[in-house]
Amino acid sequence: MDDLVKEINKTLSEYANGVGEEVEKVAETVAKEGVKKLRLRSPKDTGEYAKSWRATKVKKAWVVNNKIYQLTHLLEKGYAKVNGGRVPGQPHIAPVEKEMINEFVKGVEEAIKG
Repeated sequence: MDDLVKEINKTLSEYANGVGEEVEKVAETVAKEGVKKLRLRSPKDTGEYAKSWRATKVKKAWVVNNKIYQLTHLLEKGYAKVNGGRVPGQPHIAPVEKEMINEFVKGVEEAIKG
């Protein structure tokens, strides 16, 4: 009986490690694809903002951010002008975020199914 329990635990552990590795690969792929999409869809004046998107690994998580972080909220949501009026936002982050979430969920489901 002990051998059966040990074998089941070993098999479950191997499965969990395999799924964990697959999820890690999915996260990396989704983050890098998200960066490509953001570079294409970002507003371009000089092009510096669009080129500044990066995917980096922080501990065990992948993070997508922009080096020029001060502009992200202003460009996405818009802002008030000094002399009155508003500059409309150009939503480019939220749509890519939704796509990335859907791709990640789909990839994790496939990893779990095997």
